[in-house]
Amino acid sequence: MEIIRGKTPLVIEATALAARQTVYSHTLIDLGTGDGRFAEAFARQQPDWFVIGIDACRENLQVRSRAKLPNVVYLIANALELPAEWSGLADRITINFPWGSLLGGLLGGYPALLDGLLALGRSGAGLEIRLNAGALAEAGWDLEPGAAAIGAVLAANGFHARGMQALGAAGLKAFPSTWSRRLAFGRDPRALVLRAKLPNYPRE
Repeated sequence: MEIIRGKTPLVIEATALAARQTVYSHTLIDLGTGDGRFAEAFARQQPDWFVIGIDACRENLQVRSRAKLPNVVYLIANALELPAEWSGLADRITINFPWGSLLGGLLGGYPALLDGLLALGRSGAGLEIRLNAGALAEAGWDLEPGAAAIGAVLAANGFHARGMQALGAAGLKAFPSTWSRRLAFGRDPRALVLRAKLPNYPRE
């Protein structure tokens, strides 16, 4: 698997990644991490968590990936084509302000994306999806109906819904994401958090 550090792509084996994880009590995966700001902020605030930011765009991660935090790593991958060897990594998965193919995959129930999310998480792992009105409008949806549609897709694929919470301008400003700050000062600073849990798998 490929990781990025500055402008340098590196290869790390799944076993080496798993070995790094064992030092920490929990693992967060931020899917579609963008420039990695949220992943970095979470890693600084929660030093007992191992944080994995995943994105397909190397260029966006060149700055954040230089930070010498021992508990964060950035992997390069398409969210719609997640490698099978990454299964069971996460205690918690976040998808912050998806747009384009990632948002379309959630709205349309793209099987590879849903199967990838189920595979990434451990039994009962938490899932948080932050949605903004502008991205959903571009996809042809209003905010609440779009969130409800994604919630229905998740439920149909075995996720357990845990409710939604509105995010106004103040909530967007407080959230440690480059994109959330832009949204907070934009024309339509409406967003919400959709929460769910992965199924509880029987222990072998």
